[in-house]
Amino acid sequence: MPRTLVWDLPTRLFHWLFAGGFIAAAVIALGLGDDSPVFPYHGIIGLALGLMLVLRLAWGLVGTRHARFGSFAFGPRAAAGYFGGVLTGRPRRYAGHNPGSAYAIFAMLALMLGLAVTGVMLGRGNEGVKDVHEVLVYAMIAVAGAHVLGVILHTLRHRENLTAGMVHGRKDVSESEGIRSSRPLAAAVFLLITGAWTAALVNAYDPATRSTTAPLLGVGLQLGEADEGGNRPNGDRRHDRDED
Repeated sequence: MPRTLVWDLPTRLFHWLFAGGFIAAAVIALGLGDDSPVFPYHGIIGLALGLMLVLRLAWGLVGTRHARFGSFAFGPRAAAGYFGGVLTGRPRRYAGHNPGSAYAIFAMLALMLGLAVTGVMLGRGNEGVKDVHEVLVYAMIAVAGAHVLGVILHTLRHRENLTAGMVHGRKDVSESEGIRSSRPLAAAVFLLITGAWTAALVNAYDPATRSTTAPLLGVGLQLGEADEGGNRPNGDRRHDRDED
């Protein structure tokens, strides 16, 4: 069977940047701790992942065949049939996402949405969601771990390297199940928007106050505990001066 293009470039870029970004943010937050001078950068990475999530949600509606959410919105019966096939050693193969990976992706997108929202709330001074934020981190790690394990088992059982497929975008399926273009222009726009957003966050970051300002929105966000002087995000300090 010929190797056919299945995954477009925006989907592949999102996959690897999302995975790498989450790993980096988790290592900084869980491995280095709040007192580390690089801890605030886990918040910047999280804000970048939040924007990427928004772009991926949009691409899930207008993207190519296997990138659209409708292509892997499997119902309970399809999921039960797939997992039953896994247990009996005869799982059905899919050109795009199978029900197992589809449910894992939906779960990770939902968890990332929760992480982004609670992260912004923390940045605005709502410490009450700190425990929720941490629980979501561990839940994301668990789901991502299950997803990776599923990929490994699939690769061993079917001798199909899914990881490589998410690099070059091709799978051993018929041409009728593939896509015509990798959408390089959309990928370039994705990188441009994500890069500009991240660069603006880094450029606005103030190490003295451990805060930054969200581009376009002008919202100040605390990325770490304020110092003893009680400094707050730039947006709040400007607001105080305006009131004076």
